[in-house]
Amino acid sequence: MRRPDSLSMSGTGGMDQQDERLLRVVLGVNNNILGIVIGLVCGLGIFLATVWLVVKGGPRVGEHLSLLRQYFPGYSVTYLGSVVGLIYGFIVGYVGGWLVAWLYNRFVELRRR
Repeated sequence: MRRPDSLSMSGTGGMDQQDERLLRVVLGVNNNILGIVIGLVCGLGIFLATVWLVVKGGPRVGEHLSLLRQYFPGYSVTYLGSVVGLIYGFIVGYVGGWLVAWLYNRFVELRRR
């Protein structure tokens, strides 16, 4: 199978500048975008789990989920706590997603060398 001209190797045994830029764009991950997406997923996950347990009710509401207050000061299994959990979840998810993208980009850069 023949490679498209934009991805083919130049005659000098390496890649020309256009191919280099194309690989950087295709293989690279935007740190901020991945951070925002992971942050939203984490924050919304905590928010929805908290609201679900509050609506469900019962004698001991959110016994396990309330352990998050050990890591997130101000969090509780209440409607207000769900908003606090959303904010904390977004921050933790953003930082984690940003770091994963940063590491991925470093490994891709090392592999290209």
